[in-house]
Amino acid sequence: MKAADIDQAVAIIAAHLGRALSLEDLDGGLLAYSAHQATADRVRTNFLLSKVVPPDVSAWQLSHGIATAVKPVPVPANAELGMLGRVCVPLLARGFRVGYLWVLQLDDECEPDAIVQELRVIRPEMDTLAEMLLNRTSADSDGRRAREAQFLSACFGDRDAVVSVGGWPGVHGRGPWRLATLLERGDNAQRNPVESSLLQRLSALHATLGINRVLFSAGTETHAVLLLQDAIDGVDESEILRRFGLEVSRRAGQPAAPALLGLSEPFADLRRLPGAYAEARSAVQAAWVDSQLGALVSFRAIGVYQFLAVEGREVSPGESTLYSELRELDRNGELLPVLELLYDKDGSVAEVAEQLHLHRTSIYNRLGRIRSLIGVDPLGGQVRLELHLAIKAERWAGRPRL
Repeated sequence: MKAADIDQAVAIIAAHLGRALSLEDLDGGLLAYSAHQATADRVRTNFLLSKVVPPDVSAWQLSHGIATAVKPVPVPANAELGMLGRVCVPLLARGFRVGYLWVLQLDDECEPDAIVQELRVIRPEMDTLAEMLLNRTSADSDGRRAREAQFLSACFGDRDAVVSVGGWPGVHGRGPWRLATLLERGDNAQRNPVESSLLQRLSALHATLGINRVLFSAGTETHAVLLLQDAIDGVDESEILRRFGLEVSRRAGQPAAPALLGLSEPFADLRRLPGAYAEARSAVQAAWVDSQLGALVSFRAIGVYQFLAVEGREVSPGESTLYSELRELDRNGELLPVLELLYDKDGSVAEVAEQLHLHRTSIYNRLGRIRSLIGVDPLGGQVRLELHLAIKAERWAGRPRL
C-alpha cells in the first residue's frame, strides 16, 4: 500500500463531501488530509503541523466514545480547545478498527446532521479506504508494535507491563480471560527470526478479525499469543484455528499445514497472566507431540503433560527399566503404539483395533508378546502407570521449544 493511494482516496471523499478532512491512525498520528481549506480551526491547523493529536484534544474526542463506536460519532465544538464541531468516522475493515476519518463542520453549521446524511452516500469509498489501511494500521504502526511488545513482556512476568495491559481500554473490565497460543506445523527452519515474527503477528491478526472475544494478539518467532475473553466459544476457536493455518500458508508461500491452538485455564486477575501463558504453551506443545489430544486443546485436558510441563522438571523415559527394555525389544515398532493407544482408550480393545485397522485378536496377541518380553502384565496398575508415563515423557521430549 502506497501513501499516494491513501491521499487519493481521501481526496476523492473530500471532493464528494466538499469539506475539510483529516485521516488519523489508531495512535493519533496523521496519515492524510484534504487540501480543502474553506474550514479550519486551531485544532486542525496544529494537527497538520505537528502530525499528532495532542493529549487534551484526544481526551475530548475519546470522551465521546469514538474508541468503541462503529458508526459516525458527532463531536461537538470546544471553544477552550479552539475546536469546531466535527464528525468522527471509525474506519473498520472486516470487523477490525483501522483508523479514524474526521469531517469538519462548516463555520455556519450548528448541527452535524447534514454530514451524517452525506456519509451514507459514500459508504463504498470509506470501505475502500478502510481496506487500504488494514495492513498498515493494524500491524505496522509504532503504537501497535509497542503494545505487542508490552503484552509479551506481561506474559513473561514483567509486573509493570501487566499493570499497563490491565489498563488498556479493550482489556480493562472485560475479564475473566484466557490466553491462547497458536502454532503452525509447517517447516519454519529456513525463516529468519524477523520474518518469522512478522508472519506470526500478521497471521494471528488476520485470523482473528471480526471475532470480538479476541481482545489482543501478538506474535513471537515461533508462535502467536491471543488474549481472549473466557466467554469465547468453540465455534470461534475452531474458526481462528482454520484461518490461522490459511494465513500462514498464504503469507509464507507454503502448502497449508495443520495449526494447533492451546488454551490456558480462565483467570480473573491479570497477575495470573504469566502462569496462563505457561499453561497455553504447554497445551499447544502437548497437542504437537500427541495427536490423540486434537488440534484444539485446553491445559486441563492434557493429562500427564501437566506434570511433565512443570518448569525445571525433566523426566527421562530411560528412567523406566521396563520401558527401556520394551523399546529395545520392539524392533518393528508394532508393540508400543498398541500399548499407548490402549492406555489412552481406557483399555478398550475394540477402539484400538478400529483405529489401527487391526483385528481384535491381533491386539490380544501383541499384549501377550509384551507380557512375555517384560515378564509382567502391562495392564497392571503400577506397571501401567510407569509405562504410560514413560511413553508420554518420550513424546514430551520431542516438543517444540516455545
